[in-house]
Amino acid sequence: MKHFDVAIVGSGPSGASTAFYLGEKGISTVIIEKETLPRYKTCGGGFVNRGKKDMPFSINEVVEREFYTVDTYFNNNNEICYTSKKDTPIITMIMRDAFDNLIVEKAKELGVTLLENHKLLSIEHQNDISILKTSQGEISTKFVIAADGVLSPTAKMSGWKNDTRKLIPALEYEVEVSNEDFERLSKKVRFDIDAVPYGYAWSFPKKNHLSLGVLTTKKGKINLKEYYRKYLQTLGIKKIIKEDAHGFQIPLAPRTDGFVKNNVFLIGDAAGFAEPITAEGISNAILSGKYVAESLIESNLDRNLTEQKYIEKLNIKLLPELNSAQKLSKFFYHNNPIRNYLLNKYGQYFNNIMVDILHGDRPFPTNVSEKLKTKVKEKIF
Repeated sequence: MKHFDVAIVGSGPSGASTAFYLGEKGISTVIIEKETLPRYKTCGGGFVNRGKKDMPFSINEVVEREFYTVDTYFNNNNEICYTSKKDTPIITMIMRDAFDNLIVEKAKELGVTLLENHKLLSIEHQNDISILKTSQGEISTKFVIAADGVLSPTAKMSGWKNDTRKLIPALEYEVEVSNEDFERLSKKVRFDIDAVPYGYAWSFPKKNHLSLGVLTTKKGKINLKEYYRKYLQTLGIKKIIKEDAHGFQIPLAPRTDGFVKNNVFLIGDAAGFAEPITAEGISNAILSGKYVAESLIESNLDRNLTEQKYIEKLNIKLLPELNSAQKLSKFFYHNNPIRNYLLNKYGQYFNNIMVDILHGDRPFPTNVSEKLKTKVKEKIF
């Protein structure tokens, strides 16, 4: 049986980033992946600059497109568009198979072991060691990092029985359109707020196709396919050459029952760290991976100290920002007269703030509820 100091379940951005940082410090690390890399991963593939600027290496070789402007539409109004610009890319388009594999390869160069086609079957804790039984054998480790996404079998095996995250539905389509439509739609990133009740639709141009999608932030039954078809009409797409649909869930709120049990640490979507307004998860997945790696390194692999440091790091920035973003999301996606008044009058201002956040130029504001109430009173009275 092979032994590693750290076993990471999942090779997405959170797990691969954790492995990279641990590999830099020479900590024996294994990535356990149930599939063969590179593998397709359902995702809009819009990597915002606030996450990209923290990458420890260039990702140029996997970049499909870069966009310096973002167009936002509200209230299903195809006439009024708010456009925000930056001197450096706001959103970088990637395909997750290539992007995830790049990070894994960088980690492997630093000595990290990758075990592909190893499906995790069970975890058994024995004093300070855990035995991970996989479809191809057993592995022992001192620490387990659950980086296996929104469904996270690792979390379920490790004691997180009741899911306290807020999971929302989304549909993402990889779409090939006519040359004429692609030429017309490939020049801009577009968000259509209210194209779906309590949600939005997006158009992300890739190298030679479009990533189109719809999501809602409200739980309950909703026919997302119907709203996707309506969005095709909004975009003026008349002919689909090829269309691959992928449904998935996004966690818009962190777990409320902790992020550590025994020696198992949750990161990324397994922890519920997607940003609640745009539902973008790559940036915080990478950030949480960095936090847990730093905690392991700084504590010299002491279990109690690692847990303490990880929670401290989460509470400095990530969790407070997610809390603020959740409150803003409730205001932003509830199509009511007060919200519409503010967006109609100050839509460009709000769009600039959101792009500043996506670009990494400002954090999410604190005391959101109080500030919104004050702003509403100022504008109405």
